[in-house]
Amino acid sequence: MAILEIEVRGPVAHMTMNAPERLNALSDEMLEALQTGLDGLANNAQVRVITIAGAGKAFCAGHDLRQMAEKRKEADGGVAAFRDLFDRCSALMARIRFMPQPVIAQVHGIATAAGCQLVATCDLAVAAKETRFGVNGVNIGLFCSTPMVALSRNIARKKAFEMLTTGDFINATRAEELGLINRVVESDDLSAATAALADQIASKLGSAVRLGKVAFYQQLELPVAEAYAYTGDVMVENMQNKDTQEGINAFIEKRPPDWSQ
Repeated sequence: MAILEIEVRGPVAHMTMNAPERLNALSDEMLEALQTGLDGLANNAQVRVITIAGAGKAFCAGHDLRQMAEKRKEADGGVAAFRDLFDRCSALMARIRFMPQPVIAQVHGIATAAGCQLVATCDLAVAAKETRFGVNGVNIGLFCSTPMVALSRNIARKKAFEMLTTGDFINATRAEELGLINRVVESDDLSAATAALADQIASKLGSAVRLGKVAFYQQLELPVAEAYAYTGDVMVENMQNKDTQEGINAFIEKRPPDWSQ
């Protein structure tokens, strides 16, 4: 049985982490599978949206602590192995950030430590009402420094620091209030709600969404004046797309657009 299952249905690729006995921990094997899977989907022009879910009773419990304990036994205390592990995890998070398609986390059960980081890194997230989120490495003496990067870019600074230093969980309703996730739904509705959001986004002009995702993150890193100059250029580029022209004409003529993409 594959540790990561990928099913492409129309314009949406559904990825499912499939190691329920380990709560879909980001083991060496899971990191490799996710990286390879995303790399394979990045250049698939037919795929407009990607969802990431977890099999079993949890979305993702973070790094595999048993594997980490084994790395600690190496001659250098695991320094090289840990550096490699966190480099690979960071590369995975960057892969999601720079995917041309929007990536939606479909979250249930728990999303802890690097699992919470994965949720924060995805462009969008839908969670079941019973889900709990935490960056609770501090409870075992390991501050969640790399998960902090994504978390602190999603929620208010003091709230992020509180989660990081107390190790407390927050529920899905609170996660939505803080901006960590987009929507809270009943558990029985989670798959359908995530698919509906994915289908809605996939129904838009794919080239415009891809262009917009790049611009969204790029402008966040710029001063306001530079952000407006940059996004103005993006709008000009977008307007040159013949499908965008078709969309405008269709709106004026009160008809559905006939896009080529």
